[in-house]
Amino acid sequence: MPRKVKVGLIGCGNISEAYFAGCKRYDILDLVACADIDEARAREKAAKHGVRGCTVDELLADPGIEIVINLTIPQAHAPVNERILRAGKHAYVEKPFGLNVQEARRVLNLAKRRNLLVGGAPDTFLGGGIQTARQLLEDGIIGQPVAGTAYCMGRGHESWHPAPEFYYKSGGGPMFDMGPYYITALVNLLGPVQRVSGSTKVSFATRTITSQPLSGKKVKVEVPTHYAGTMDFANGAIVTIIMSFDVWPGQPQPNITLYGSAGTMLVPDPNTFKGPVSIKRAGEQEFTPAPLTHSDERLRGTGVADMAYSLRRRRRSFRCNGELTAHVVEVMSAFEQASRKGRHITIKSSLKKPRLLTPQLPDNILDA
Repeated sequence: MPRKVKVGLIGCGNISEAYFAGCKRYDILDLVACADIDEARAREKAAKHGVRGCTVDELLADPGIEIVINLTIPQAHAPVNERILRAGKHAYVEKPFGLNVQEARRVLNLAKRRNLLVGGAPDTFLGGGIQTARQLLEDGIIGQPVAGTAYCMGRGHESWHPAPEFYYKSGGGPMFDMGPYYITALVNLLGPVQRVSGSTKVSFATRTITSQPLSGKKVKVEVPTHYAGTMDFANGAIVTIIMSFDVWPGQPQPNITLYGSAGTMLVPDPNTFKGPVSIKRAGEQEFTPAPLTHSDERLRGTGVADMAYSLRRRRRSFRCNGELTAHVVEVMSAFEQASRKGRHITIKSSLKKPRLLTPQLPDNILDA
């Protein structure tokens, strides 16, 4: 077993609980400290999880911490990543990787100049559901991928999230909030995107929060809240996508469906690590669940563990890497560009698909 990697966490908001739990799962990770702009909140989380609560400056000055998890709001993701890298530490950020291509590329360039690793969420494509789907695709179970659909349609987060305002500002909306799960999963399954078309709109100029503690507060909507578009993948597949915070859910739609030359695959919710994966091959009338080839008991923090293995084994090929997360930012940004300009947008970045995990690994390790 490689020597443990000490980890710090900046941003003790809603999502931090998932990372505290997930990092404890992996033997290679030792989450030792947390910080937040609200120092009282950092102390509260630290006491709850048995780590050291500190300021951001103190965390970044700690010579023992090698990886810092950045769980700040989207507008702060790139600036905080840059602070982490300038402090000589590797950065792993919650999605999205940046608000735009320029921010994402700036962070990648800084990491390269300082010979540091940078990457980020989502890591859910490392769960048993998406990994099984990838394995089956590579085994040719549905033949050559031809087309696909991806749906994530609902009425927004103001009815349940305790602080939903940032979902309607830059870096929010359904595409930058939920799109990373879907597009990352699709890139993992199909490879890079080459071209995007789309239409976007804001259906409601303001939102009223109904969750506590901000119930009754009105939020000005500053980003598109309904997206419809297509992605042309380098492998020839064309995927139709709809992402919306503007609709009441109707007839249930599969999260992701892939259509191939020899069959069709239902891919599970990419916002989870779970299955099932279902297959209907040519000539069959019903979908059949496929046995999972990989563990579906993984948690958020899996991507951090993969980065840690890369550090200890002196390789730069961890799966939730900056090139992948930056490619996803470019794809997401292209939908609004396409809508505004009335034309297809060519995606300039490219990459290799992340490596498959080894099948049947225990859920507390990632390297055989």
